[in-house]
Amino acid sequence: DWLFTTPLLLLDIGLLAGASNRDIGALVGLDAFMIVTGLGATLMKVEIARSTFWTISTIAMIFLLYYLVAVFGQVVADADEETVSTFNALRNIILVTWIIYPVAWLVGTEGLNLVSLYGETLIFMVLDLVAKIGFG
Repeated sequence: DWLFTTPLLLLDIGLLAGASNRDIGALVGLDAFMIVTGLGATLMKVEIARSTFWTISTIAMIFLLYYLVAVFGQVVADADEETVSTFNALRNIILVTWIIYPVAWLVGTEGLNLVSLYGETLIFMVLDLVAKIGFG
């Protein structure tokens, strides 16, 4: 569902900021790349491949979050105070929750197996609720 829901979140925040279609498209494309490489990390059977795909996905996420802060933040800076305030709140929800996803993967059963499957599922469930419903 992330290939459907997260681009919609980024589209929403991009439209709120007044970002160009090019900038929104770049961010959504980077998001799709991040998700597909993260899926690759989960599906790979060879540990070095899993780690490589996780690293690529996490680097893509860092670029995505930077782009969200730097490019969209600059675009929204000229908007009215209420728009800027709403943008900042929504951006911060994305920043905080999305940073936790690769950590949860890493400590969960797909990564270092430090958290049980039930604990991992709970973490992802709470993250999805906060990241998606909280954003909405």
